Amino acid sequence: MAGKQKRKLEELSVDEFLLSGFDSADEDQSEDETPKQNGLKKKNKKKNLKPSAVHTDEKTTGKASEHKEQLSRLKNKDPEFYKFLQENDQTLLKFDDTDSSEDEEDKKYHRLPSTLEEASSDEDDEEESQKRSKKSKKGVDSIKVTEKMVEEWRAAMKQEPTPRLVREVTQAFKAAVATTKGEGGSQCRYKVADSSVFNALVLFCIRDIYVALQRILNLQPDKDQKKLLLPSSSPKWQKNQIDIKMYLSGVVQLLSCLTEATVISAVLRHANQLVPYYLCLPKQCRHLVKQLIKQWSTGEETGRVLAFLALNKLCRHKQEMYLNPVLKQMYISYVQNCKFTSPNVLPMINFMQRTLTEMYALDSQVTYQHAFIYIRQLAIHLRNAMTMKKKETYQSVYNWQYIHCLYLWCRVLSTLHPSDVLQPLIYPLCQVILGTIKLVPTSKYYPLRMHCCRALTLLSSSTNTFVPVLPFLLEIFQQVDFNKKPGRMSKKPINFAVILKLGKVNLMEKAYRDGLIDQLYDLMMEYFHTQANSISFPELALPAVIQLKAFLKECKVANYCKPVRQLLEKVQENSSYITGRRQNAAFGVADSTAVVAWEKQIGTEGTPLTRYHSQWKKLREKEIQLEISGKERMEDLDLPEIKRRKLQEKKEEDKKEFKDLFDSDSESGGDDDDAGLKIKGKKGSRGSEDEDDDEELVDLSDMSDDGDSDGDDDGDEEEGPSKAPQPLSSSALVKLAEGDEDVLEDLELSDED
Repeated sequence: MAGKQKRKLEELSVDEFLLSGFDSADEDQSEDETPKQNGLKKKNKKKNLKPSAVHTDEKTTGKASEHKEQLSRLKNKDPEFYKFLQENDQTLLKFDDTDSSEDEEDKKYHRLPSTLEEASSDEDDEEESQKRSKKSKKGVDSIKVTEKMVEEWRAAMKQEPTPRLVREVTQAFKAAVATTKGEGGSQCRYKVADSSVFNALVLFCIRDIYVALQRILNLQPDKDQKKLLLPSSSPKWQKNQIDIKMYLSGVVQLLSCLTEATVISAVLRHANQLVPYYLCLPKQCRHLVKQLIKQWSTGEETGRVLAFLALNKLCRHKQEMYLNPVLKQMYISYVQNCKFTSPNVLPMINFMQRTLTEMYALDSQVTYQHAFIYIRQLAIHLRNAMTMKKKETYQSVYNWQYIHCLYLWCRVLSTLHPSDVLQPLIYPLCQVILGTIKLVPTSKYYPLRMHCCRALTLLSSSTNTFVPVLPFLLEIFQQVDFNKKPGRMSKKPINFAVILKLGKVNLMEKAYRDGLIDQLYDLMMEYFHTQANSISFPELALPAVIQLKAFLKECKVANYCKPVRQLLEKVQENSSYITGRRQNAAFGVADSTAVVAWEKQIGTEGTPLTRYHSQWKKLREKEIQLEISGKERMEDLDLPEIKRRKLQEKKEEDKKEFKDLFDSDSESGGDDDDAGLKIKGKKGSRGSEDEDDDEELVDLSDMSDDGDSDGDDDGDEEEGPSKAPQPLSSSALVKLAEGDEDVLEDLELSDED
């Protein structure tokens, strides 16, 4: 095109060229410039130059600028019309020619700026966005919740709950829960600043929110209570899921912050209602499980029960998802919280044992896996203690956590007994318990032996398995000398239920032997009761009968012989009864089915030992209840208080009462001094006296010393006028030496002597 244009210009004459003008040249120039500029644009794109960072500062001139010049000329040419425009249309005169005055050709082209701006970094952009968000948050203030608003929400919720109303209530509840952790609810739409409003809002949610959610989702209570109706089955679930998720998270957070037992119980009841909703949201359900296990293991009595009910409900309806992890966490919490045992803590430990057994009863396959792992773990600890024989390894076995774990698995296997899956675990568990007894078989650990024997008795009676428990109990009769006089007297009896070992001082006390006889009587009675209807009872009881008879021959303490003799009589009576009944049996010993049927018949009819055991058990439970409530009964009694007078007051009263004696007897000081020395000598010779007696002896010597000094002072003051005592006659001295006649009295001996 350019070549053709040039040839045409060459062919034109001067006149033709002048007549045609410069349009063609301009067009040629514009056509030549456009591809160059397009090339520049492509280069700029390759260089990744941001158009947003480029700003044009040069003023463009075009039709708009020309129009403005014409208007300025109009002011001089036609002032009347210009004045008319000023009065009626100012926008026509005052307009910006920089924006709208660009020509179409200029818009096509890209012009480089005079100065380039630096591109802002990402950090600056983030800071700017944060500042904007802060400004927006400051601009929108949170709404303060009042009691009037809560009442309005309650009334509206009862009439007809709507998703919008539930959203408002859940947001307010979120703000209330945020205050419990000190967050203040800065990111919440609502703000709860008053404690009364907080209580009213939480109470309103606990009472009414569950019913409102059921109505919104159109969930009808199922007639078959075994099947749980999940809210996710409702078509409206997706629409309300975010609000429900927010509310469920708030309930868990509230549960973690509360300390008052009554409020915790109310929230746990509410959480138990919301279990179907938690089952639809796995993340919130995991958080709930964590809090429920914490309440089950460390909370108050009511809270523990409610937490267990919620856990049981969760695991029953989604066993495949929650049962295995929940059982593991519950077992770990049980072990952590049975480290220390006291009369107050023992009922809670028993509660955890029974409830954990119920959880294991949900699935025997999962129970076998857990029981196998944890019983093997206990066996490894015992093996290390037996091989290494160090104090540290002994302590890893002889502690409360180990004993309570043994008792837990005995309870689990005995409760779930008719189970082919768990049957193989009975033998290894018995072996571990027997090894624990034999590890350190000294009198110091008799209480621990009692606990192990009680666990074995429970396992033996429930699983119909013979376990040799009697030898470990009869061994105590041989090792302890019950005829030996106690080294010291104790103020209160020893509670064997909450101790594992005894100190050297305890082994010397009378209360130790009294408690030992009671424990042996209880354990042997329980064990004989489990075997009372056995066809082999006479042979089983024969070693015990021989041992008890030997003990009665050697023991001379009536209080110890009485319960042992009573036990021996009942065992012999039961042996003779079983012997008489089995003589009439028409089957042989090898017929196991006939033996089982015979034992079952004897058990239903009852034996002398079982009848006595039922009566003894009732009396024993009453005694335990009285022991537990003994402190409370003592506190209720209005006993008179003993007011002791001070030592100085006693001296002054004695001086007033025996004034004549002190005045007349000037030599009494020396006698008193001798008496005081004698008393001190007595104190030194008796090393086994109690501290109270020592204090009394010291007080007596102090009194004698004070009396001595008082006597000397009185003698010094009245040295002149006082007269010396007159000497006695010889006949009076003879009578005084003979004295009164001796009187013989009968000696009374106590049972201990």
